[in-house]
Amino acid sequence: MSVLFLALGFLILIKGADWLVDGSASLAKRLNVSDLMIGLTVVAFGTSAPELFVNIFAVVKANPDIAIGNIVGSNIVNVLLILGISAWIFPLKVTQNTVWKEIPLSVLAAVMVFVLSQDALIDGAASNVLSRVDGIVLLAFFVIFMYYVTDIAKRDDQNEGNSVCSNLSFQKSIIWVLIGLASLVLGAHIVVKNAIVIAQKMGVSDSFIGLTIVAVGTSLPELATSVVAACKKNADIAVGNVVGSNIFNVFFILGLSAFLRPLPFQGQLISDLAVLVASGALLFVFMFTGGRKMLDRWEGVVFVICYIAYVAALVYRG
Repeated sequence: MSVLFLALGFLILIKGADWLVDGSASLAKRLNVSDLMIGLTVVAFGTSAPELFVNIFAVVKANPDIAIGNIVGSNIVNVLLILGISAWIFPLKVTQNTVWKEIPLSVLAAVMVFVLSQDALIDGAASNVLSRVDGIVLLAFFVIFMYYVTDIAKRDDQNEGNSVCSNLSFQKSIIWVLIGLASLVLGAHIVVKNAIVIAQKMGVSDSFIGLTIVAVGTSLPELATSVVAACKKNADIAVGNVVGSNIFNVFFILGLSAFLRPLPFQGQLISDLAVLVASGALLFVFMFTGGRKMLDRWEGVVFVICYIAYVAALVYRG
């Protein structure tokens, strides 16, 4: 029953994010916000909304391992599995901005969390904790990232067209936003509650569930978005969705989680952070193989193989 309820929770999360995106994008369009700005903010938030609400509930229920595992695991899933599958479907040519700005920024985000969580090594503390101050630092970087996003939107204003959102009335847009938010709250509650039950019954750690089942489940919106974009040969959306989501997940969601409640890091989670940093660095290196800024099919296959090996290592670790 816990597995069924977990699946139901993921379904509610995904539909809630979908309703929230449609309603919010429609409202933004009625306020003459550009399609590009909607895509970089509302849609990016919508695909990361499951991670956000799962983390809030995990923090409220004092389950830091699920909160940390969800973000670290989701970002690993985004790069190795989602980009891997997308590149295998269609080679992904990446823009100059993404190669030199967004991808390095996503790597920086992972490195920052790795460094901020090394209290025992740096300060000689008894344990590793992502403190409220660390959370504020991450949130400050999120503000800088949003300034960068806003600057992009101003330089590439696209007020014509209505490709991003549904044509909803003002009242219906409000209703969809409220239903979407309520669904996200309900879905997150169901997911966290049953993930804890499953971990206890299987005799595995909360971090293992967070890094695997919860991480994959909350990454389903990114998976759907990037795979569909790859099928339509739209590499910018396929790659931008993943990289933007990874930045959003660390700077905003993990930063907010640490601000709400300090998050202790188990020693095993440090190794998962190292995998996250390595996957981002590998993505950057792959941009320069073959003499062109592209993620080729063989590189996508390498990513998928790396993810399978990572999950196997998690299972072995227990």
